[in-house]
Amino acid sequence: MTETTDTQSAIAHILDTYRTVAVVGLSPKPERDSFEVAHYLQSQGWRIIPINPNAKEILGETAYPSLSEAARHHRIGLVDVFRNSADVPPVVDEAIAIGAEAVWLQLGITHDAAAAKARAAGLRVVQDRCMLIEHRRHPRA
Repeated sequence: MTETTDTQSAIAHILDTYRTVAVVGLSPKPERDSFEVAHYLQSQGWRIIPINPNAKEILGETAYPSLSEAARHHRIGLVDVFRNSADVPPVVDEAIAIGAEAVWLQLGITHDAAAAKARAAGLRVVQDRCMLIEHRRHPRA
């Protein structure tokens, strides 16, 4: 399977399967891309679990300092990452540790070694794609 086919398959599966997403690096600032994407998903009926150690609440949801802490309170299947590419490996390690099933790295964020590690652990992986854009173009029944 080519990377494009693999990516398209992962995108379709994620958008068809999940309605709750832990957003790592979600900013409380409305002008930030992370806020815009999370707000959009929330408006489409998704449950947002903010992961930001510097916030108490974002978009009306309790913010958690880490995926591990959030996983003590919620089942997390999907992790959406708004962090620098260099910061991705520990996020992937934590996603694997909490039993997440998919990791989505937003536009401009890639880390091939971390993505390979996630795939080897059985997670679906999307890199360098915007969840808002993909959700808007995804055909829904």
